[in-house]
Amino acid sequence: MPLFAALLTVAHAAALAVDSTIVIRVNQVGYLPEAPKVAVVCALDSTTVMRITRNFVLRDERGRAVFGPRRATPGGAFGPCARTFRLDFTALRRPGHYRISAFGVTSRPVRIDARAYDGGADTLLYYMREQRSGWNPLIRDFVHRYDGIVVDDSARAGKVVAVSGGWHDASDYLQYVTTSANATFVMLLAARDHPQAFADNFIAKGTPGRNGLPDVLDEARHGLDWLLSMFPTYGEMYNQIGDDRDHTYFDVPWADSSDYGWGKGKERPVYPCTGKPQGLFENKNRSTGLASTAGKYASAFALGARLYRQRDSVLADTLQRRALLAFVLGKQSEGVCQTAPARSPYYYEEANWADDMELAAAELYALTNDRVLLGQAVGYAENEPVTRWMGADTARHYEWFPWHNNGHYETWRTAQGAGIRLQMEEYYRRGLQAVVARANNGFRVGIPFIWCSNNLMTAFATQAMLYRRMTGDQQFREYEQAAVDWLLGTNPWGVSMVIGWPNDGVWAHDPHSAVAKQLGVDKLLGGLLDGPVYRSIFQNLRGIALHDADEFAPFNTGFIVYHDDVGDYSTNEPIMDGTASLIYLLSGYAVEGDVWSATGGARDESSDAESVHGRATRRAKGG
Repeated sequence: MPLFAALLTVAHAAALAVDSTIVIRVNQVGYLPEAPKVAVVCALDSTTVMRITRNFVLRDERGRAVFGPRRATPGGAFGPCARTFRLDFTALRRPGHYRISAFGVTSRPVRIDARAYDGGADTLLYYMREQRSGWNPLIRDFVHRYDGIVVDDSARAGKVVAVSGGWHDASDYLQYVTTSANATFVMLLAARDHPQAFADNFIAKGTPGRNGLPDVLDEARHGLDWLLSMFPTYGEMYNQIGDDRDHTYFDVPWADSSDYGWGKGKERPVYPCTGKPQGLFENKNRSTGLASTAGKYASAFALGARLYRQRDSVLADTLQRRALLAFVLGKQSEGVCQTAPARSPYYYEEANWADDMELAAAELYALTNDRVLLGQAVGYAENEPVTRWMGADTARHYEWFPWHNNGHYETWRTAQGAGIRLQMEEYYRRGLQAVVARANNGFRVGIPFIWCSNNLMTAFATQAMLYRRMTGDQQFREYEQAAVDWLLGTNPWGVSMVIGWPNDGVWAHDPHSAVAKQLGVDKLLGGLLDGPVYRSIFQNLRGIALHDADEFAPFNTGFIVYHDDVGDYSTNEPIMDGTASLIYLLSGYAVEGDVWSATGGARDESSDAESVHGRATRRAKGG
């Protein structure tokens, strides 16, 4: 073999070796022109990467260098990455498609575009519609039409109640007010704050068509209708449909084989709010009151009443009455109303309630203008200034839910005095600082990787986005963007945590879902996955076993793991409440892109949140 050819062969072999141990992770959806833009190099072998120059270059679609060479910034080890490096190209604001070259490897295409997030929130709504109980638009028929029969309540046990509707919580078919009321609220919030980010491609029942409303409001209305059925009167507040006996079978919801004693696919148990520990079998929750659930009811109803006042005054009046009743119940019975376990020890171990009552008081103040309610909102805020997972390294399952306290923002928004506003800003700042203090790594993430970690990533980014809108303070902007980037591909596995988005991205094709197994993963378009967890959690949860070889095995050697495998319900199961929360965040990013375009590329650093919400008027098209 000629010497030159031999050298080429050696060089090619060396390149292949580098390619197998070094990867560049990017946000697969794209970057807004004015936003921080950082790709992350993950090197599995520290010795290889240290022998290569640390410069990086961005090239356009014609191969021309448009940015760099710039120096990569070392970020230390993280998880499976023996070394990480941050490739900061924030200064490149020119819209276009690029590739990053560094350490002998090249990234997937990188998009810079003010419209990168257009249609993203609408894409997630596809998953919300698929999750509907009651009449389901995916099959155009009813799911769980017989719900349900009251249990675990000596006064009403055996009573038949008509509560079919709402959303299934995940790939199981349990339904909780805990998560569903929060999902309803954040979608109502998106309709209020970011209406221009949504299309009108579906009617209220979830089938294609137009009805003059943003689709997110149609989906929120589906939630409101179910919540009204779950809280029919002052003395009758329900919290849950079904329990973990649902997990006996792995089947689609419209062929649910679960049998709770009334026949397969028939009535399911409905658990009331009692304020006492619940559980029909050996496992019990630790409920102490009603306020956590009552506050969630009240905030969703109050915001719904405001949004529907001009559209449907009868509905608005009903929602206002129920909101006030729920708030009174919460005040009378402070404490948490946890979800109920059955045969399994797992349930939502919510341990805080003041955040729910703060949000309820703030929304009722905005609805009624009763200043006593504003004072109560501030009092509840002082009870829980920082959501307690922020800065922690672990928590129980859903212990500090909702993960993001919307109450501080809504109290800030409705308050006129500077003192209250500064107080709420300080609370948000303290929480963000606690997370950032743990984010000294190449990916700039500081959340605890507990079960449903993507919820926490979304919550942190949402709080950071709202904080900079409230204050104009950009000190957390890099970390906010890092959380969004993590969700959309800048993570060790290079996976977008949203099924099917972007269309040409890398995302889960084998999620934990009977619907995906039987009908195809495309039916779960827009679902946000649980996300990576500590290795210790994955190893200790019951009933987890990978069904196939782990294609991400080289990236599952660290303290956190993720598997695209139907057998892993801890990391690869789509979740309804996380999807709804991400809808708010992504719609906010779509509006910020609109603002950038509308102002000719001038960065808006206004501290007035209303100005961000109200400037752009172009409606984004559906995913």
